[in-house]
Order: sequence, then C-alpha cells, then structure tokens
Amino acid sequence: MASLLLKGGRVVDGTGKAAFEADVLVRDGKIAAVGRGLSGADREIDVTGLVVAPGFIDTHSHSDLDVLLRPQVLPKIMQGITTELLGQDGVSLAPLPTRFISPWRKNLAGLDGDSDEIDWTFETTDNYLKMIEAAHPGLNEMYLVPHGNIRMEAMGLDNRLPTEDELEAMRRITRREMEAGAMGLSTGLIYIPCAYGESRELIEMCKVVAEYDGVFVIHQRSEADTILDSMKEVIEIGRQSGVKVHWSHFKVCGKQNWDKIDAVLALLDEAKAEGITVSFDQYPYVAGSTMMGAILPPWVHDGGTDKAVARLADPELRKKMVHDMENGIPGWDNFVDFAGFENIYVTSVKTEKNADAVGLSIVELAKKRGTDPYTAAFDLLLQEENAVGMVDFYGTEEHVRRFMRRPEMNVCTDGLLCPGKPHPRLYGSFARVLGRYARKEGVLTLEEAVRKMTGKAAQVLSLRDRGLIQEGMHADITVFDAATILDKGTFTDPIQFPDGIAYVIVNGEVAVDHGAHTGALNGRVIRRGR
Repeated sequence: MASLLLKGGRVVDGTGKAAFEADVLVRDGKIAAVGRGLSGADREIDVTGLVVAPGFIDTHSHSDLDVLLRPQVLPKIMQGITTELLGQDGVSLAPLPTRFISPWRKNLAGLDGDSDEIDWTFETTDNYLKMIEAAHPGLNEMYLVPHGNIRMEAMGLDNRLPTEDELEAMRRITRREMEAGAMGLSTGLIYIPCAYGESRELIEMCKVVAEYDGVFVIHQRSEADTILDSMKEVIEIGRQSGVKVHWSHFKVCGKQNWDKIDAVLALLDEAKAEGITVSFDQYPYVAGSTMMGAILPPWVHDGGTDKAVARLADPELRKKMVHDMENGIPGWDNFVDFAGFENIYVTSVKTEKNADAVGLSIVELAKKRGTDPYTAAFDLLLQEENAVGMVDFYGTEEHVRRFMRRPEMNVCTDGLLCPGKPHPRLYGSFARVLGRYARKEGVLTLEEAVRKMTGKAAQVLSLRDRGLIQEGMHADITVFDAATILDKGTFTDPIQFPDGIAYVIVNGEVAVDHGAHTGALNGRVIRRGR
C-alpha cells in the first residue's frame, strides 16, 4: 500500500481541542505521524486551507442490504463517512433462520429494501458479516445484533411473551452473535416483533451484552405522547443490566408533546448522575423517515407481514384500524396523530404500479386516487406488500439545535437506501451539521461538530483505534473545506452529494479524490474485540 502525506492542513483531531496546523503521514493503512515538516511519502497532497479530520462515523445506518449490492455505499462515502453501524432498530438481516426468510424479507423491505440478487440462506450474523467481507465494502462496517431477529429465531413472530425456555434461547442467541463480533444489541420498540417484547427480555439480553462491554441501541417505545414513561423504561433496562444505553435518533414528536422536552433532558441528567452510561444520536432535520407500515396499529402486524397484508384486505379489520388510529392505543406512537396525513410523504415503493405515489403526501395521494387518506394508505400498503417508505414531519429547528448541543449527542444519518425519493439525511447529514449548524448558525464550533462525528461516536462504540487523528490510529480521514461544506439535497430533490468534501481516505487508501470517487473498496468489517 502506497504511503500518503497530507501537507499543510488544519487538523481537527476529533478530541474537541482547538484546530492546529500539521502534516499527517499515512503508512501501511495507519497514521504514522502528525506534525510539522513531514516528508517521505509515495504521494503528497497539498491540503493547505482545508480541514483534516477523522473519517466520520455514522452510528445509525441502514446500508445492511445495499452494501452487498452496491458496496461503494456512495451516499455515505461522498459525505465523508468512513465507518457505519448496521443492524439498527431491532430489524435487520441476521440472524435469519431459513424458515422465516419469506415473511422476514417482507417485514424488512420498507426499512432496508429487498432483493433477489443475494443468497438469503446465511442464517447467522457470522455468515452475514462474511458476505459483507466478500463484497469488499467501500467503508468500514459494524453490526448490532437486532432484538427482532433474536426474538424471531427463539419464538417466531407471534404477539406474546416468551416462555422461560424461549428467554434462555434469546440469551443464548445474543451470546452467539456477540461472539461473532456484534458491537451490541439494537431494538425498535415500534417495529414488529420487537414491539411485542417487554422490559424483562431486553434486560436479560442486555446482561449478556454488558459482559462484552457492548452497547444497547434503542428506538424507544415512544417518541411522542408517552415518551417520559418510555425514557424511564430504557433507563431501568440500563440500571438492571449494567449495559451502556444509546438512544437512536433522539427527538420529541408532535406539537402536543413539545412541552415534555425539559423533563426528557432531566431524565438524561438523572441517569448520568446515577452512574448509568447514556448517549444518543441525532440527524439534523425536523422530519423522520421509516417504513409506512409503522402507521398501522401494532396488532395488524401480529404474526408477520403476510398476516398484516391479509388484514389490510379485510374491510371489517380496516374499520378497526381506522378506529384505533383515530382514538389511539395506550403506549403506541400514532404517526397519524402526531404528524398528520398531510405531513406523511411516500418516499419509496416496490412496484411500478404505484411509482406515481412517490413524493406525494397521503392527503395528495388520496386526492389522486379519488378516495380518503385511510383508504389510500391501506391500499398502497396492501398492493406493495408493506414495502413502502415514508417521511414524516414532527418537530422544529429549535429542537434540533437544543438536542445537538447536548453532551450526549453524536451525529448520524438514519438514511434509508431505498429507491424513490429518500430522506435527504441519507446524502447530507454530516455536511449539514458542519455547514449549516456550525459555520452558518454557530450552534457548535467546528471542533465540537467534528468531535460529535468522530471521537464521540467512537467512544460510544468503544472503538479505540478509530475516530481520532493520532499516531497509530487507522487512517480513516476526511478532508473538507470548512468555508464551503454544505448539504444540497432537499425533500423534493434529495439525491445530491454535498459540497466541500475534497478527500476521503479509508484504511489508508484514497476513496474520494478532489471530490470524485476513485472506485476504491478498502473498507473492512469491524468486529467487536478484534
């Protein structure tokens, strides 16, 4: 591997300390030296006037399938991300017992997509990670073992509590997947079958994760009406298991819940004061994105996607769905209530038949179809067999800024790599923080912003050899122009790479050169403890 010298740049090293002028020498895939007057590399790049930072770390990614199909993962590498964490929201590819492949692919489709181009018989996390290695990814990939996959292997997709034998099976599967190199455990308590679980099973799995110094990453049970109870549940899981707790895409949804923000942040402070390790990630937008099936009451998904599709075809059950969506179910985050059909937009579908729905709100789709919003949404989910993505608007810019300033926060994308019109966070989250919130608005200093993209994220994941510009670290480096970096994608035209990314280096090899991808595929699968 050729050695590389980044000459004359402004180093922002990921620790949060003030930027300094220095050269950075890369040799054998690692940072060999940081200092003035360095020389002796095979290639020298003049980066005068540019920022030399650690490669950005995306702690919430949904490239799980896409990395096997398009291993360059261009939406990430082109915004400076060199490492990402897969296996999010308790619903991902592995483990996947062969008997559940068909229903699980349908359950997964609205979140991570679907494809006939891969062999789905990998069964375990170890085999799945070997598939990623064989694909030669363009950036480093890490994995969380998902609660929903564990639950499915142990007890299927039914809405019930586990028996003692099934709970022991969950502990055993968790240990197997942690031994395979998972960084921790994820759950998404609005997604099926995770939503059927109660605290006890999560505590038992998290006890195993804590033995390996892993992290518990959670899309909590409520980000809306019952968010305070939800926060208390998560903290109690951390308290009883001893696991490190990390909230996914931290926010408070719905105007009626914005007055809860002070209490939400107070709970974080109380947990830290008690000695519980807590952190969260955030994408810098006022809208979220997920599978449209999440708007349905949880009972609709009982038994898996095939049964959900059958229920959507039943007129009487549709009436019950409407009743529950209009009146609510205790403890259920009702997207239609806190966002409204007018603020829920279709981002992706599976078939050409409904391609004209992409980009429309549910209200607009209903008008186009000549029906009401409930029928339009139900028909779309039925026809697409749940493989529909959505964007929902829920918050304000001031909330984004307030959460961004918190010491627990690090940056993520949570970008869904589905066809259609994805949320612009997929292409622009990191550049948006640097360009809009740091440079233009001064919400963070440049050094604070870089730390929240690099060193802080590495700390959350116990990555000890990445996330900093220091001698001996793996040479994952992003070089950008602090004066011009900015996201370009919008909700109507999201597929745009940001401005200002000059060079991206992954394990010592240049992947982005003068703002263009080189075709390099030099990423690695990072397994915990290896």
